[in-house]
Amino acid sequence: MANDSNDSAIQDVCIVGAGISGLNALVVATGYLPRSAQAVLVDARPQPGGMWVDTYDYVRLHQPHPIFTAGNIKWQLDAKPSHLASRTEVLDHLQHCLNVASARIHVDERFGWTYVGHVERDGVVEVELRAPDGTARNVVARRLIKAFGHQVQPNAPLATTSSRIRSVTPETLDLAAVRESNTPVWIVGGGKTAMDTAHRIITALPGRDVHLLAGPGTIFARRDTFFPNGARRWWAGTPINTMVLEVSERFDGTNEQQVREWFRTTYGISPVPDAVDFFSAYLSEAENRVISEGLRTVEREYFVDAIDRGDDVEIVDRTGRARTTSPGSWIVNCTGSLLRSEHPYEPYASASGNVLSLQMRSSTFGGFSAFAGYYMAHLMFRDLLRDIALYELDIAELHRKAPPVVIYASMVLTTHNLSLLIDALPKRVHMACGLDYNLWYPLPRQLAGAAQLLRSHRRVREHTRRTLDTLGTRFDVRSQPLAHAGS
Repeated sequence: MANDSNDSAIQDVCIVGAGISGLNALVVATGYLPRSAQAVLVDARPQPGGMWVDTYDYVRLHQPHPIFTAGNIKWQLDAKPSHLASRTEVLDHLQHCLNVASARIHVDERFGWTYVGHVERDGVVEVELRAPDGTARNVVARRLIKAFGHQVQPNAPLATTSSRIRSVTPETLDLAAVRESNTPVWIVGGGKTAMDTAHRIITALPGRDVHLLAGPGTIFARRDTFFPNGARRWWAGTPINTMVLEVSERFDGTNEQQVREWFRTTYGISPVPDAVDFFSAYLSEAENRVISEGLRTVEREYFVDAIDRGDDVEIVDRTGRARTTSPGSWIVNCTGSLLRSEHPYEPYASASGNVLSLQMRSSTFGGFSAFAGYYMAHLMFRDLLRDIALYELDIAELHRKAPPVVIYASMVLTTHNLSLLIDALPKRVHMACGLDYNLWYPLPRQLAGAAQLLRSHRRVREHTRRTLDTLGTRFDVRSQPLAHAGS
C-alpha cells in the first residue's frame, strides 16, 4: 500500500466514521479494551455527528432524545424526555459521547481525514488514510471498524430551465428572504425533511402559499402511539419493538402492499392522501394537523422542471402537467438523501474477523445503523463475528429495485439477526443498550417487552429466514448468511 508516511505504533482499533453508528462501536470498544488502549477515530467531517453535521438548522430529532445515544451514555440536556432535540443539541450530545469514550481510552481524533483502503497482513490491518493536506498516511491496527452507515449527503438544488425561480435546499433555505419575497413555496419530496420544511414555513409564515409535490408520499409512524407522554406511558401506546415484531411476522417477502395497508390503518399518519412509502420516520398528530391545514395543495407527483411561460413560470411534473406560479417562487429540494453514493460489496466481517464493515451492501440491521454499531462491535470484541451466521442483506440494491420493500425487509432482517444475538450474547449486553425503544416506558412495561421478545424470538426465526430467502430470490439481491460464518 503506497503512502507518504506511516504511523508506526500498532493501534488497538481504527474506527472510520464518527456518526451514531461509529460512536456506538467506539463506546462498546472501550468496554473491552484496557485504559492504556489506543484508538484512532477517522471522519471526513470536521466534528463527530455524521449526517447531523451537514443537515439543515431546523431539523429535529424525530424520537425522544434519551434513546438516541451511544452505548448507554446519558444526555446532559436539561429537558423533558419527550423533547425533540435540535441539531445543535444532538451534536452536543454526540460530542459528549466522544468525550466519555476518550476518558476511558486514548482516542486519536482525525477529523477532516478520509479512508482510502486497507489490507490485512500478519494479523494486523494496514489502513490507508488521506490527511486534510492531501498526504497519505498509514495506520496499523489490530482491528478496523468501517462505520459508513447510510452515507447520507445533502442534496443539491433542483435544476430548472427557468432562471426566474429560486431553487434551494433545506440547508440553504433563507427564511428571511422567503418572508421578504412573499412568493409561493414549492416543496419537492414527501419524507421527514419535507415535513420539517413545511412545518417550519407554515408556522413562521402563516398564510403563505405552500405547495407539496410529494412523489409517492410517505406514511409516517404516529409518534403519539409509539411514544405516549406523561402517565400514558404506563398504559397507552404500542412499543416500537412490538410493532417491528408484528411487521416481521406479517411480511413474507411478497406481500408488502398488504402489510403497508395494515400499517397505514393501524399506526400510520400522513398529510398526503394514499401515501405509499414508509421509512420509519415519525410524525405527531399535532404536526400533521398543522401541515395539512397550512398546505395550499398536496399532490402525489414528481417534479421535473420549472419553465417560463410568458409572464409566469410553470411547474411541470412527470406526467407533463403544468401549474402556474409567480416569478421568484421558491423550490425546496427535499427529496431523499439516503444511499446516494455507490459502495462496493464487501462482507460485514472479513475472514479473519479483524475487519467489520457497517454499510448497506451487507447490512445486518437494515436502516437501524445505531444498533449495528452497538451489537456488531460486541460480536467483534468477543471474537464471535465468524461464529454467528447472521444474514447480510444488500439494502442498497434492494432500495434501487424496490424502495417500498426496504423498511419491511429491514425489520425482518433486524428481528432475525437479533434473535441469533439474544442466544449468543450475555444478557448484560442487551440490558446496557441505551438505544432500546422499550426504555421509553416504565420498568414494568420494559420487563413485559423483554419477556415478549424472549418468548417469541425463536418461534419467528424460521419465518424471518424464509422471508429473507424470498427477498433474495425475488429481487436478485444478496440475502444470505455470511459465507465464512459458522452455524
